[in-house]
Amino acid sequence: MLVRRLFRIIMQLGVGLIFSLAVNADNGETAAGRVPLPTLPTAKMDFSTEQKCVAPTDIMRRMHGTFLKHKRNETMHQGIRTPAYSLVECISCHVTPKEDGSYTKIQEDPQHFCRSCHAYAAVQPDCFQCHASTPEKEAVSTDSVPANVEEMSMSMSK
Repeated sequence: MLVRRLFRIIMQLGVGLIFSLAVNADNGETAAGRVPLPTLPTAKMDFSTEQKCVAPTDIMRRMHGTFLKHKRNETMHQGIRTPAYSLVECISCHVTPKEDGSYTKIQEDPQHFCRSCHAYAAVQPDCFQCHASTPEKEAVSTDSVPANVEEMSMSMSK
């Protein structure tokens, strides 16, 4: 009885495995051929003379959401504003203009820097419900922004 049950389970697993292999068999196309990878524009500038971006590409692909949330918390709760991991800096560097020099918003262009990858990954970024998805006309200087809450409160009391 036990041997028969075990044999039936093994047969079911074998049939399932064969079916799975048949369904997922490669018909000559690569995985990238079935679902095209997003085309990303080249960044307009380097983050610093030492590095191109705030972190290596593979880390940014995996962790940018975490970095942005951490940056948001530092900015909102502690008043710390630096260019590293800033959404404004990411947009200013990575969103490229059209041929006429204008920028399209994330809702308008499927090739927008953020939208192309988020559509590929089937996730919806909520950053742009409040933030601009196009570069600011003039960059805000971080020199004039207080580095922390104490400096901010001191400058407000003067």
